[in-house]
Amino acid sequence: MSNSAEPTPTTQGLSATDRRRRRSIYVMVALSALSTVLFGILPGSNQKVTYGFVLDKEWVLIHQWALNAKSASLGFGLLALIASILGYQLFQRGIKSRLVGAVASAGILMSFLSWAAAGKFIPFTGLLQGALFLSVPLIFGSMSGVLSERSGVVNIAIEGQLLAGAFASGVVASLTHSTFWGLLVAPIAGSLISLLLAVFAINFGIDQIILGFVLNVLVYGITDFLYKMLLIPYQSTWNSGPTLAPIKIPFLWKIPVVGPILFDQTIIVYLMYIGIFALNFALFRTKWGLRTRAVGEHPTAADSVGIKVNRLRFRNVLIAGLVAGLGGAYFTVGLGGAFSKEMTAGKGFIALAALIFGRWSPWGAVGAALIFGFADNLQSVLGIIGTPIPSEFMLMAPYVATIIAVTGFIGRVRAPAADGAPYKRGENH
Repeated sequence: MSNSAEPTPTTQGLSATDRRRRRSIYVMVALSALSTVLFGILPGSNQKVTYGFVLDKEWVLIHQWALNAKSASLGFGLLALIASILGYQLFQRGIKSRLVGAVASAGILMSFLSWAAAGKFIPFTGLLQGALFLSVPLIFGSMSGVLSERSGVVNIAIEGQLLAGAFASGVVASLTHSTFWGLLVAPIAGSLISLLLAVFAINFGIDQIILGFVLNVLVYGITDFLYKMLLIPYQSTWNSGPTLAPIKIPFLWKIPVVGPILFDQTIIVYLMYIGIFALNFALFRTKWGLRTRAVGEHPTAADSVGIKVNRLRFRNVLIAGLVAGLGGAYFTVGLGGAFSKEMTAGKGFIALAALIFGRWSPWGAVGAALIFGFADNLQSVLGIIGTPIPSEFMLMAPYVATIIAVTGFIGRVRAPAADGAPYKRGENH
C-alpha cells in the first residue's frame, strides 16, 4: 500500500506560495536580528520610554508602561527573533501559523519604537487610533478597487472618486447644515465618476489606465475651480459644514486597548466595518461573487454560460464608485467639516498600492491599508516627540511602504487575468 502523504516544504519542488512564504520568513528572521542588534545591543542610553494607554478618564484598566528603552528594545527584538525562528520551524513541518508572524512583526515594531522614543512619552492607544483614522479612506478606496478590478476593470480613478465624494459631502453638508445629506450625496458623487469610467472603458474600450488618470485630473480641475470661485469667497455658506459625532458602542468601547480605537467612532467607520465583511462574504460566498470573479478572470467562459459580462462589469464599477465616494465623505463630514484643495493628497493611489499588496483580496487590502495608515501616523507622532531619525526620513515612511508594496518585495502578485482588457463578444476567443 503506497503512502500518499502530501509533500512538505522540506521536499524539493516547493509551490509558488511556499516559496513566497519561505522568503518572507527569511526576511523576518533578518529584520528581527537586525532590530535586536541596532536597537537593543548597540545603543548605550539608559533612558526610559513611556507608553500611554488611556484615552478616556472612565477607562482606567491600563494607564502607562515606563520601561528602560535599551532593555525594552533588546527584549522585543529577541521576542521577534524567537518568533521568526519558530515560524521557520513550523514551516519546515508544513504548519502554517499567522500568529508567529504577527508576534514577530509586533516585536520588531516595539523594538524600534522603544529605541526611537527613548526618554519620550508615546500615546500608544492614540497612535493606533490615529492610524485607523488615516486608514479609513484607504480602506474604502481599496475596497472600491477590489470591486472594480475583480470584475476586470482597472480603477485608477479612485483618487478622483474620493475627492469628488469629499467635495460633494462638504458642500452639501454646509448648505443644508446636515451631516445626513452630506453623507448621502458623497456616494452619488463617487458613482458619477465611476459612470464616466464605465461608459468609456466598457462601452468604448478606451485604455483604462490612461482614462483613470484623465478622470483624476478632471476632478482635480473641477474641484479646484469651484473651490476658488465659491468655497473661498463664500466660505461661511459653502464650506463650513458640521461633522459627525462619534458613537460609543456600549460595553465594547471599554475593551482594553482596542475598545476606544474600534468602537468609539463615527457612523462612516461602522459602515466601513460592515462593508468589509459584506464584500468578503459576497465575493466568495454568493452567486454574484462567483460571476464577478468569472468575468474578471475569463470573460469568454463567463459569457458562454449566459453571464452578461459588460452589464455585470458596468454595475460593479458603479458600486465601486459608491464605496469610494463614501470614503471621500470621511475627509469632510467625518473629520474637519470643511473642504480644502486636493485634500485627498494621493490617498487613492496609496489605496491602489494596498490593493496590490493585499493581492486583490478584501481582507488583504484592508490589512495593507492599515499598515500604510500606521506608517503615516507613526511618522507624525515621532516627528512631534522628536527622534534620532531625521524628520525627512520619517516623512518618507508611508511612501516607502507604498513603493515596497508595488515593486514585488512581497513576492510575485497576479492581478485578475482579464483586468484592464475590454470585452467584446466574439473578439476575445
